[in-house]
Amino acid sequence: MTDTAIQNAFQALASGDPDQISSVLTEDAEWLSPPGNATAVALQTPPGPMVGRAAIVRFFAEDFPRLFARDLVVTPRHLHADSEWGVVEATVAATLANGNHYVNDFCFVLELQGGLIHRVREYTDTARGHRMVFGDVPQ
Repeated sequence: MTDTAIQNAFQALASGDPDQISSVLTEDAEWLSPPGNATAVALQTPPGPMVGRAAIVRFFAEDFPRLFARDLVVTPRHLHADSEWGVVEATVAATLANGNHYVNDFCFVLELQGGLIHRVREYTDTARGHRMVFGDVPQ
């Protein structure tokens, strides 16, 4: 997967279009986010990683837009990919459903199979995310 393919994959994930999202994931893809992150808490998603293409598609097409309501922009700042791995440093900005402005930096480490995303490990400032979503930081 090239750097351009990674950028296209992130555009597909941010599109909200189930077919586009599905097209960049393996059937058994996994998405691992920090436990207790603000998005998971606000959307009341089950704990643990999202497992399977269908679960990830449902999250990005149905759940994610309930919190990140409009003006979603994912800006990759640095990325590198080879045939097996990709690393993306990106800023995610949006207007939340509660009207708050959200902007946070992320690092995504991707395991690739056959040119598709197989596993994502997501890293972010969870305290900052909580402040923007809820106005406070969890204890």
